[in-house]
Amino acid sequence: MTDPPPPTSRRALRAAVEDPRPEPGARRRAARRRGIVVLTVIGALLAWGVIALLFSVLAPGDAQPAGAPAADRGPAPWATALPVPTLRGATPPEQSAAPAEAPAPAPADGLCAEAAVTEALAAGDDAAVIAAAGGAAAFRERVASGAVPCIDLADPARVWVVVNKQRPYAPLEYAPSPLVSAGTAADAGHAILRTDAAAALTQMVAAARAAGAGEIGAQNGYRAYGMQRSIYDAQVAQRGAAGADLVSARPGFSEHQSGLAVDIVPCDPTCGTLDDLAGTPADAWIRDHSWEYGWIVRYEEGYTAITGYAYEPWHLRYIGTDLARAYREGGFHSLEEFFELPPAPDYAD
Repeated sequence: MTDPPPPTSRRALRAAVEDPRPEPGARRRAARRRGIVVLTVIGALLAWGVIALLFSVLAPGDAQPAGAPAADRGPAPWATALPVPTLRGATPPEQSAAPAEAPAPAPADGLCAEAAVTEALAAGDDAAVIAAAGGAAAFRERVASGAVPCIDLADPARVWVVVNKQRPYAPLEYAPSPLVSAGTAADAGHAILRTDAAAALTQMVAAARAAGAGEIGAQNGYRAYGMQRSIYDAQVAQRGAAGADLVSARPGFSEHQSGLAVDIVPCDPTCGTLDDLAGTPADAWIRDHSWEYGWIVRYEEGYTAITGYAYEPWHLRYIGTDLARAYREGGFHSLEEFFELPPAPDYAD
C-alpha cells in the first residue's frame, strides 16, 4: 500500500500562487536574448547605411531626377550587381563583339580638280585623261582607290567602263554613237564597232596577217539591247537559265552593247566558228599581242568565279592601248581585278 503525500501548508500554496517570478537563472537568460536581438538590429542598420554610402560615392551618375520618365531612368544600382543568365549558344553581353566600323573613305584625290583632266573629260579624250593622271598604271591605282569621283567606271562612253553581271548599263537600252563597220574578212559576218575600237581592230588584224598568224575575221560586234534579248532567250531555250548565264549576257548586261567588244574567228583558209579559234596560230598570237592594239581577252580560262562567264578565247574587249599595256604588265586577268572591283559571278536577283 502506498503512503499518502505529505500535507501542504496554506502559506506555501499561497506563496506559489502570488509570486510566479522565475528563478534567478531564467531571468539572466531572457535578458541575454533581448540584448542579442537589439545588437542584431543595430548591426543590420549600420550595414545598410554603409552600402547606401558606397553607392552614393562610387556611382553618382546612376542617380535620376525624381520626375524622370521611366524609359529615361537607368537601372537601379543593385540590378547590375546580379549575374546575367546566359542562354546556351549566346554570347554574354560583356563578350559581345563591338559593331564593325564602316571603312574610312579614301582621302580625296586632287585629280578631278586639275584643268587638264576636266578639259579632257569634257572633250571625251580618254587618252588625255589617263596621261593627266600620270599614265595608265597611276590612273588605275587612283581610280581603284575610290577617291576619284570624276572617273566613272559605269560610264559606257569611256574605254574604262566595266560591265558585268553586277554592273548593267544605265539606261539598260544604252546605244553608243557613232558605229562603223569593223572592216575585217568579208565572209566572217557583219560586225560594227565604235569608231576607235574598229580602227584598232583593223590594225590588229593586219598585224596578225603580216606575222603569219593567218586571217582573222570579226563576228558579233555591237549588239543592240533588243538583239541581245533575242540571243539570250534562245540560249535559255537551249540550255536553261543557269546554262545560258554562263555563255550569254542578259540584255542590258552585255559588253557587246558598248560597241567595245568583238568575237573573232579564224579565217584561214575560210572563216570558221567561234569554237574553231582555240589552239590556232591566230589564238596564240591574239593572247600574246592583242594588248599592243588596245585589246584584251576578257573572259580567260579559270576566272569564271570572277567574271561570271566560261572561258571565251574569242571574246575581245577594247580598253585602249594605254590601259591594255598596264593590264598586261600588271599580270591582270580580268577588269574586275584591274580596277579592284568585287567579283561578279552571278546576277543580283
